[in-house]
Amino acid sequence: MNNKGKIYFVGAGPGDPELITVKGLRIIEQADLIIYAGSLVPASIFEKSRAETIIDSSGLTLEENHALMVSAYAQEKLVARLHTGDPSIFGTIHEQMELLQNAGIPFEIIPGVTAAFAAAASAKISFTLPEVCQTLIITRSPGRTRVPESQELSRLGATRSSMAVYLSAQMAEDVEKSLLESGLEKNTPVIIGWKVGWKDELVIQTSLASLSRTIRKHKIKGQAVFLILPERENAPRSRLYDPGFTHGFRGS
Repeated sequence: MNNKGKIYFVGAGPGDPELITVKGLRIIEQADLIIYAGSLVPASIFEKSRAETIIDSSGLTLEENHALMVSAYAQEKLVARLHTGDPSIFGTIHEQMELLQNAGIPFEIIPGVTAAFAAAASAKISFTLPEVCQTLIITRSPGRTRVPESQELSRLGATRSSMAVYLSAQMAEDVEKSLLESGLEKNTPVIIGWKVGWKDELVIQTSLASLSRTIRKHKIKGQAVFLILPERENAPRSRLYDPGFTHGFRGS
């Protein structure tokens, strides 16, 4: 495969350097230029890379980041732009893609493990349960970035879907209040995932009514995700593996 003169957006996972796709790691190791989110992507992910240049993007503007990629592309270099978790969730990838598309520059996106899924794995829970909960909502509480009125937590909670609430550790009281107002019970299970995938990872199970108190107790500030898990009781057995349920790969 000729990867020269191409730009890759790579999902670097939540922090564990082993939670990255084989393809993503291969691109990182072959890259000439690596641009990464320094506060969230561990440097150990690219310690075996042959990259000539490695740049922390935390101090860059969108335009500066774009200029670096365009310059490297013009020199037929392979660029790995590393995003924490998965690039499609709460990143600026749409802005970066738009600039590249307007410039006629090709790129590829390699997905990654997002924090909600890593937290669910650590907590050993399932977001979906047969006939009880078949929907997962990924959202956030409003802060400096506005949330549309139709997508406010007080409305989303009323669906009684499983939820992964990102970027809201500083607004834990608002999250708690809004979800209680939506009609969720006080004892609704909540998983708090903090620094998921990092060496000091903390995964705590609490209740919705105790969410903000738990956040204060453990002094959790950033890099947290809340997993809201209503409708946990009385889930029937999945029909997929039920001996009485037939499908294309298993007859009667």
